[in-house]
Amino acid sequence: MGQRYRVKGIPGVPDRSFDTSEDAKQWLATAQTDTKRGEFVDPRDSGILLAEYIENHWWPGRSDEPSTAAPMRSRIWNHIIPLLGATTLRDIDASALRSFKTDLLARVDDSTAEVIWIHLTTILNAAVDDKRLLKNPVKVHRTVKAPKRTQKKAKAWARPVVDAVRMGLQERYRFAVDIGLGLGLRQGEAFGLAEEDFDFKAGVVRVRRQLRWDAKGRPYFCLPKGGKTRVVPLSPVLAHRARAHMRRFPPVECTLPWRNPEPPTTRLEERQRKPITVRLVLSTSQGNRILYRTWNERSWKPALVSAGVIRVVGEKVQKYGGRVRAYPVFELSREDMFHVLRHTYASVQLDAGESIVSLSEWLGHASPKITLDHYAHFMPGAGRRGLAAMDSWLIQDQLPKVPEKSPATRTIKEIFLKAQVKGMVASADNLKAKYKETSRGGLAVNVVEC
Repeated sequence: MGQRYRVKGIPGVPDRSFDTSEDAKQWLATAQTDTKRGEFVDPRDSGILLAEYIENHWWPGRSDEPSTAAPMRSRIWNHIIPLLGATTLRDIDASALRSFKTDLLARVDDSTAEVIWIHLTTILNAAVDDKRLLKNPVKVHRTVKAPKRTQKKAKAWARPVVDAVRMGLQERYRFAVDIGLGLGLRQGEAFGLAEEDFDFKAGVVRVRRQLRWDAKGRPYFCLPKGGKTRVVPLSPVLAHRARAHMRRFPPVECTLPWRNPEPPTTRLEERQRKPITVRLVLSTSQGNRILYRTWNERSWKPALVSAGVIRVVGEKVQKYGGRVRAYPVFELSREDMFHVLRHTYASVQLDAGESIVSLSEWLGHASPKITLDHYAHFMPGAGRRGLAAMDSWLIQDQLPKVPEKSPATRTIKEIFLKAQVKGMVASADNLKAKYKETSRGGLAVNVVEC
């Protein structure tokens, strides 16, 4: 026998049938109240599996740039969907989240787990906006804490290491070390730096783009990380090296799509992805743009080995048609990749006394707090100037300041005048040594032979 009682007529709420009138009336009252509050969520909508919601509703509505979309999709499809995808949205409770966190930390390190947890939070926020959940379970269940990466201090290289790595590179690539160290550029920004970005007259470099590659291996230009362009001071020595490099290895003209290498499907996308042409400062020996993976394996890591930073730990063999090639396998050391030059730049600037605010602007950080969180340990002398100033202030000989109406005021002045008459003190400047604070907080005058 079918359900006999139907509730309908609530604006924005699909009709629903029930077996008993009592169930229908109870649901009607709840639905009407929640609708007035703007909190109504149809239980039928929250019964969708998380995997189905991601694949059919959430992901198709994303419009991330390829450099963001590819790693995000990989994390979601490789971890969130396998571990939690078979759970309905309404069943994602504290227990489900605890199990997900435990399983996740068994698969990936804590830093990756932290990013994946952020992806899950974003997905569930969207489910709330789509009226499939009343509240985000990640935020409601406070007993389940998000994974936190182990805080590691940024590493900076000493001058001998920088010099050794630079000399281990091919001559045409040594300028990459100079601009990484001298401008604090990220690797993609260094490979996307163009001749026209150097303003030698103003003594600055304008960081306006980075060279990126999508998951299919297609190159494109886009804004620096965070969509934030910046202007970085150019030192005279670095300017000299830049001119010398560009004379020795003339910039190469390169035309690439902007933001996304996918062929445009609309006029708007055609305008947004319109190719731009720049003259790249760094290029391969064949006159091409640099593919970061190849450069890391064939140039950067061998230079690290020659400088004694990492070791070769094995060998891999690859076949290309009828040819067989052997390549070295290097010791894994993420902290010694190109980004270490950016950290070294920050350490040099802070050691020289530059402000966090200025450094934050030059690095392109969203706020000085991010800079401080990353590089506070590069400021071992932080506070020393303040301590020295405080010591100087405390040791200055000066007459203690006492309120005018204090009983001690008259006594101090009388003793000071009497001491001057007897030639014991020349001025108020050396009278302080003859005063001391009592344990009661009062002022005791202790002038000898007055």
